[in-house]
Amino acid sequence: METQNSILTRRNFFKTSTLVAGALLGAGGMQPLGAHPAHAHPTPQTNTLKAQNNEPNRSRGRMFFTRDDDFSVLSAAIERIFPEDDLGPGAIKLGVAFFIDNQLAGSYGHNAREYMQGPFEKGTPTQGYQTPMIRQEIFLEGVRALERESLKRFQKSFFNIPARSQDVILKDFEANKVAMIGTSSGYFFSLLREMTLCGVYADPIYNGNIGMAGWKMKEFPGAQMSYLPYIADKNFQKLEPVSLSDMQGGM
Repeated sequence: METQNSILTRRNFFKTSTLVAGALLGAGGMQPLGAHPAHAHPTPQTNTLKAQNNEPNRSRGRMFFTRDDDFSVLSAAIERIFPEDDLGPGAIKLGVAFFIDNQLAGSYGHNAREYMQGPFEKGTPTQGYQTPMIRQEIFLEGVRALERESLKRFQKSFFNIPARSQDVILKDFEANKVAMIGTSSGYFFSLLREMTLCGVYADPIYNGNIGMAGWKMKEFPGAQMSYLPYIADKNFQKLEPVSLSDMQGGM
């Protein structure tokens, strides 16, 4: 976990790098906007998140986290991973918490496209997924482990402690120093960071990247229908980003 100064450096690096491509590849089986599984039960947004979300509602709601405290812990954690700064909004204003929640309610959260049978041996860091827990279970245990650590160390909920204290806990999760049930804190942190970046940079049709602000920070053009008019032009073309949802009326 970085200090505040290194976070600003990292955000500037994101703005000029191609890391977004790798981040998006990690979101296999993403759940499109409005594709609510039959078992999902959307719940109202919290007042805090309503105040931070100025974009008109686009069916943005919770489909997995039923407890407000769990969702608030998730929101606080991802905001420390991708904080608001002078370059643009942070994870909360970008709707990343809803993106993660919605993905956990779908095939990503169920590991629907992956082999999930035993035996489950403790593997090396290079061996990938080595737990019988599906991602729904890992994230639920993860956010509750964050809360347990906060209550133990600071006697307050994770979302009510200062950012510096949140960073201390997250850094220990990243370093795999916190005990978790059924998985490791380091592995949970890697999933949390991966999905935070996915929510920042995925197409807004997946309920993150509100207003395409994540793309705008990188000057990424989004889902352009064609670049044919610009192929022969030697000048750099700065295009306004387009979302897949913008094309729905014509598809």
